[in-house]
Amino acid sequence: MTASHSDSLVVLFGATAGAYGAKLGSDERELILLVWQVVDLHSKKVGTLHKSLVKADNLDLSDQCREVSALTPEGLSKAEPLDRVLQQFSQLVSSDLKVLGRSSYTLCSDGQLLIRQVLHPETSKKNLLLSDCFYSFYDLRKEFRSCYPSSAAGKDQTIKTMAEYLGLGTDEAEEDFGVWQVKTMVAIIFSMLSEGCNHVFTEPETVKHKYETGPCSKSETVDSETVIRARGLPWQSSDQDIARFFKGLNIAKGGVALCLNSQGRRNGEALVRFVNSEQRDLALERHKHHMGSRYIEVYKATGEEFLKIAGGTSNEVAQFLSKENQVIIRMRGLPFTATQEDVLGFLGPECPVTGGKEGLLFVKYPDGRPTGDAFVLFSCEEYAQSALKKHKEILGKRYIELFRSTAAEVQQVLNRYMSTPLIPTLPTPIIPVIPPPYTIATGSVRDCVRLRGLPYTAGIDDILEFMGDATGDIKPHGVHMVLNQQGRPSGDAFIQMKSADKAFMVAQKCHKKMMKDRYVEVFQCSGEEMNFVLMGGTLNRSGLSPPPCKLPCLSPPAYAAFQTAAVIPAEAALYQPQALLPTTRTPQASAAAPPAVTYYPAQAAQLYMNYTAYYPSPPVSPTTVGYIAAPPGAVAAAATATHTPLLPQPGALVRMQGLPYNTGMKEILSFFQGYQLQADSILMLYNFSGQPSGEALVTFPSLDLAKKAVAEKNGQLLGSRCVELYLV
Repeated sequence: MTASHSDSLVVLFGATAGAYGAKLGSDERELILLVWQVVDLHSKKVGTLHKSLVKADNLDLSDQCREVSALTPEGLSKAEPLDRVLQQFSQLVSSDLKVLGRSSYTLCSDGQLLIRQVLHPETSKKNLLLSDCFYSFYDLRKEFRSCYPSSAAGKDQTIKTMAEYLGLGTDEAEEDFGVWQVKTMVAIIFSMLSEGCNHVFTEPETVKHKYETGPCSKSETVDSETVIRARGLPWQSSDQDIARFFKGLNIAKGGVALCLNSQGRRNGEALVRFVNSEQRDLALERHKHHMGSRYIEVYKATGEEFLKIAGGTSNEVAQFLSKENQVIIRMRGLPFTATQEDVLGFLGPECPVTGGKEGLLFVKYPDGRPTGDAFVLFSCEEYAQSALKKHKEILGKRYIELFRSTAAEVQQVLNRYMSTPLIPTLPTPIIPVIPPPYTIATGSVRDCVRLRGLPYTAGIDDILEFMGDATGDIKPHGVHMVLNQQGRPSGDAFIQMKSADKAFMVAQKCHKKMMKDRYVEVFQCSGEEMNFVLMGGTLNRSGLSPPPCKLPCLSPPAYAAFQTAAVIPAEAALYQPQALLPTTRTPQASAAAPPAVTYYPAQAAQLYMNYTAYYPSPPVSPTTVGYIAAPPGAVAAAATATHTPLLPQPGALVRMQGLPYNTGMKEILSFFQGYQLQADSILMLYNFSGQPSGEALVTFPSLDLAKKAVAEKNGQLLGSRCVELYLV
């Protein structure tokens, strides 16, 4: 039994099979030793000192561990596993308390690493349940600093320095490893309890039992010293999975924000906000710790980045998320006519929604049109699991996808859709296409090399150092970093060499050479292959995979190597497909305004950026693509290069949604048979991956004919799917 004002302390010391001291727990090594002793704070008596070895799954001890502890794999192989040692700990502590006539206790450890960085993470990975006593403890270093303000700061203290400060004459060599530490800690505590100090243990450190969800407002102030970025997460990770990865550390309420890419899909990153900078610093020590079979990179981030992802301004969203400790499920693919009653009926009585209709939030465009997405609240994990079992079941004539979600994802999705510009407010497209200052060579000559597996922190200088003497053979401006959709290094780079022979020599010399803590693969390749990747395609064992969208055409019927690269500045506005439509539909306006040319949207202002996302993403968000309208100069150039109309002819436009993904112009013409349509009246829309988005724009000869088509054909089947029609 524990209490906030306990009458006893259990002094606890431990060691792992790896790092010791300030790096304890930073290498994920398992616990191999626990030593403890009960201290009666009133009578100043002590219980029996207990030392217990722990059998780890991996008995390979580090050199530091062998040297400091004198333990051997042979001795540890005969020890009990962690679950049995924890049971023995509870039993022996209870027995000692009974002998001393006490009933409550609180743990006291040398710093926070043993509790937060070793015991909690390890038991979480092994699915062991820690007793409540491990969620509250005293940090002896902090208590010592409080009692002796003139002593060194807590993070600079050790058991030895605290003993030396008090003049305690103890010889570490005379005792077994762990025994000396506990005995010295007990002596320090007695000194703090002496008449000269009369220290009182009143405010223990706490470890949160579970992560608390909640909303975050953009008006909040977030300390940058409390935020980290986790990278490399499995795409199916939830906020609870991330909280479990950081088990033992206190995450702020609503402090996990899963990041989405430009398509609204999870990109394998998350921003995590902790309650203070001390917890954040401990989180950084978990860099490259594992979540399942994947290692997770942990870096510093800023409060501004966190608010950009997790912050919201909508009162509707704030009210929806105000219900605390709810499980959030995202529904995708809802019919556009679906009502709250339809969704509640789909979920059924076995999945009661928190608050009924109040627990539903439909995602809409600014003009009120539904997007087909909705978020649902459930009061417990059991109800949420029942709802997830309905994944891909049918509502109306459409199958519905269900996924776990988070408060931050709700904010991001709503922010994205509510910020979508409407057609009447679109400014005149004035985006210049900047010619590159130099041209990336194309062709089949293998005078380039590809570097794969670069550290994400690697820069141009690191690459030049890695190349060594071969840097003199690099062409001017010949180093190209490949970035992902978030504008971050992907781990790849291309280098143009002065000749194929030079490229061959570099590949032979530098292949699998180390850069920082990673080995880098170096392959010889051609300018054509390099150009494909730099413009968004990928290289794999089967050859070239084309980039997501061919310039300047909207539809991607075929791909070819690009002779030059157009660079679009980052400040260019990113519009939804509606941005491609003319602002007026009068024949005069249509004749005066040149047709728009679509360009693959830019994410950053870097030259030759690769837009391929390297992180797996779940199909949890709409795939509608945003496009950028190009300037008249580019239109003229494109018009001379192709005879294919880029947009439907002027007239009354109708938007089709919910098309089967294999639908072509022939099927749409057949669907609108009798409405005087031509093939050039149809524009198929594609997503960022170059795949059909299930949408199309159709131009009718007159507004009356368009209205008639919407009235007669809306909701009818095309293939096996119900098609929605909207007059634009």
